[in-house]
Amino acid sequence: MFRHHPPRGRRTAGFLATALVALSAGLTAAAPTAAAHADTTLGELAEAKGRYFGSATDNPELPDTRYTQILGSEFSQITVGNTMKWQYTEPSRGRFDYTAAEEIVDLAESNGQSVRGHTLVWHNQLPDWVGDVPAGELLEVMRDHITHEVDHFEGRLIHWDVVNEAFEEDGSRRQSVFQQKIGDSYIAEAFKAARAADPDVKLYYNDYNIEGIGPKSDAVYEMVKSFKARGIPIDGVGMQAHLIAGQVPASLQQNIQRFADLGVDVALTELDIRMTLPRTAAKDARQATDYGAVAEACLAVSRCVGITLWDYTDKYSWVPSVFPGEGAALPWDENFAKKPAYHAIAAALTGGSPAPRGECTATYRVTSQWQGGFTAEVTVGNGHTAPITGWTVTWTLPGGQSVSSAWNGDLTVGGQEVTVRNAAYNGTLSRSGSTTFGFQGEGTADTPADMTCTPSPATQSSGVIG
Repeated sequence: MFRHHPPRGRRTAGFLATALVALSAGLTAAAPTAAAHADTTLGELAEAKGRYFGSATDNPELPDTRYTQILGSEFSQITVGNTMKWQYTEPSRGRFDYTAAEEIVDLAESNGQSVRGHTLVWHNQLPDWVGDVPAGELLEVMRDHITHEVDHFEGRLIHWDVVNEAFEEDGSRRQSVFQQKIGDSYIAEAFKAARAADPDVKLYYNDYNIEGIGPKSDAVYEMVKSFKARGIPIDGVGMQAHLIAGQVPASLQQNIQRFADLGVDVALTELDIRMTLPRTAAKDARQATDYGAVAEACLAVSRCVGITLWDYTDKYSWVPSVFPGEGAALPWDENFAKKPAYHAIAAALTGGSPAPRGECTATYRVTSQWQGGFTAEVTVGNGHTAPITGWTVTWTLPGGQSVSSAWNGDLTVGGQEVTVRNAAYNGTLSRSGSTTFGFQGEGTADTPADMTCTPSPATQSSGVIG
């Protein structure tokens, strides 16, 4: 995984009351869709192409039932994001603990999902005692750790990230404790130990910033080439793919192909594509294009076996904590709504073109208020060239609010979730057209934080109040 990542972890068949909140400057992103994948998951679409599409996860997220429902249904593969790492599995020398890792493996197995093991040897997230092992003993300690963990999960995993992030950006070896005390041979020795412990699991080298051709990927390429020539058991290369919107390497497909030509598989193991915040329609569109391009690059190479998101929702993304001012890196937003990136991935996996893109916006303002109640008006607008033939606005009521009635729209309330659909006479909006609906509420006139507008399927997309 990515070197700055903080602790985180196969399926077959969530101002002022009078302020105006305008979506036109915010998240009104165009969301490409294709009717062919409307009821099909990304995992199923990928399997139809002979690939998997997966997500990483971590134990602290599992109590979130909405999260785990999507995790268990949308993906065909799961990566254990953190709790197979050395600090968790062998916290003191010779004492092994797989309790946390087993929780995720058990969950994946119960959902019929395949599991990727991550990771056996890495310079980060090591227990302190590893650094104190004398140089003459570390090779045997490393072998023992690999043997014990790989043997424990034998027959239950499809891949192991055997060694993670062993190279610097210039292609030199990272001066980890293993490099310093064992030397260049430690990577080959790690792979040999893993193969001895499980003859069937696929063994991978995994790293970041090796997606494009350059000094770092060249160094990994030469290592893999050497391993294949010497009979060192390596089955694949994991390209983490922590990318930036607008900066997907132009040589991505070419690079995947050159590794495949060495006789190894390639997996995109930790995909996310971050942007500078705040989100906008233009940034979402750029990100969607990039996600589609990454999926297409993988599909273009027969030995690119699958894609794994580094978790699937912005709610649990590692990016904002490491890159201040950046985020919104994943295909689901923090409220589990599918972003344009999701539909671009689906379109790439179907091999089709995205459907015509539409946009609608929902602009909210309070029109009057009194003690214990208020009225509000929502302007629904079309910001795209294609007509909108219908719209739906949804939001979650702020604490203490309720809605008693609405006009110029069809109101449904379920708990704190409010849905207003167009009336028979105001669903069609031409380019730059708009309409309004209103409602009466009880409680304080706080502005909802998650008001979303979705056009009818012919021009489907969403705009979210931010």
